Amino acid sequence: MVEDMQVITLEVPELGNRSHLVHDGTVALVVDPPRDPAAVEAAAEQAGVEIAAVADTHVHNDYVSGALGLARRHGADYLLAADERVDFERVGVRGGEQVRVGALDVLVVDTPGHTRHHQSFVASQDGGRAAAFSGGSLLLGTVGRTDLVDEHLTEALARAQWASARTLGALPDDTHLHPTHGFGSFCAGSTSAAGTCSGAATIGDEREANPALVLERDAFVRELLAGFGPIPSYYQHMAPLNRAGAGRGAARPAHPLSADELDAAVRRGAWVVDLRARRDFAHAHLPGTVSVEYGTQFATYVGWLVPWQHELVLLTDAAPDLGPALRDLAAIGIEGAGAHVLTSPAELAGTYRRTDWAGFLEAATAPRVVVDVRQRDEFEDGHLPDAIHLPVQDVEVAADSLPAGELWVHCRSGYRAGIAASLLHRTGRSVVHVDDAWERVGELAIPTTTAA
Repeated sequence: MVEDMQVITLEVPELGNRSHLVHDGTVALVVDPPRDPAAVEAAAEQAGVEIAAVADTHVHNDYVSGALGLARRHGADYLLAADERVDFERVGVRGGEQVRVGALDVLVVDTPGHTRHHQSFVASQDGGRAAAFSGGSLLLGTVGRTDLVDEHLTEALARAQWASARTLGALPDDTHLHPTHGFGSFCAGSTSAAGTCSGAATIGDEREANPALVLERDAFVRELLAGFGPIPSYYQHMAPLNRAGAGRGAARPAHPLSADELDAAVRRGAWVVDLRARRDFAHAHLPGTVSVEYGTQFATYVGWLVPWQHELVLLTDAAPDLGPALRDLAAIGIEGAGAHVLTSPAELAGTYRRTDWAGFLEAATAPRVVVDVRQRDEFEDGHLPDAIHLPVQDVEVAADSLPAGELWVHCRSGYRAGIAASLLHRTGRSVVHVDDAWERVGELAIPTTTAA
């Protein structure tokens, strides 16, 4: 047995989250695991520990929890707030209870705000330095958003979130803070430099800078509510899936489609999503398909854009790319997609232009319609004076509202613009994908303005 409690943090960049494995050298507690248990189990095996307990800080709104399945695989206790209504057996815990996991003392702390029955877990060993696993409560430089449960509860939960942050803020300064959200997840109340850091943070660090621990309650609530961005559409389906224990089993596999079946799927209006690099899609693609380049944001945007339970087909020219994409989609409850591996260049008859900001400047005199598909806060911070703001998640439904002319589509990095350009091209519009970093606008002295 190790002398001190150890915490292993597991990055889940595809969800913008982190999971945690805390152990005493022999047994471990896992907090907020994703649906795919592979990384958690590998970490436990490498550490030489047995998974004895698994905990969810809350019923998650952004992904399918793997806690129930992981607990059953290892014969471990599954800890979840006793007041949560779920369709399976678990160990219901309440604030103030102490749970023993090997040599670890785990204090359950009620921290409502992100959800009504949210809890945090404060672990320590033999009176040593503690670690607080705060889920969607106190994050690094911010807190979890409070508008995901019920719009009528948003302000009340914001006040509860402030109080919960103060509860965690009263822990000793050297307590390590290990949140789940805040690393790209839309569950975070706002973005911050601290919210993306990879190093350890402490309660003392947060007490100096976190708005929930610096501002008085009413000012904090106003600031928090004003900072909420859009909610990915698939979020509304996550809590019901988690209450039903959807993550307890393996996801349904994909089913392969022939070229003829793929063509039929396109003609009947299926969402056929091309995983290839956005530059390759712009150069040549199957007409009627949508580009969502595979990467850490892939599942977020497929889940956001494709109507829930609509027919979905994944398209690629490299079969090994399908496995990770299907895993990421399963993490948000999308299973059983179709799959096709491209083999014939003749299939790829679609094409549109792709350029950078230098190319944008060179074409300054040409008639064009500039479409900015970033989110509202990004647009308000600075945009091209003549740009039309149309967030990427709204492109599909609002494409008809765009004026006539060639559409020059951009975002912050080129990724979302690639998605939007493909959606607009699918409707028959002439598009140019500006695939470049927004920072280059300043370097090239392209004029911008901010929202009034």
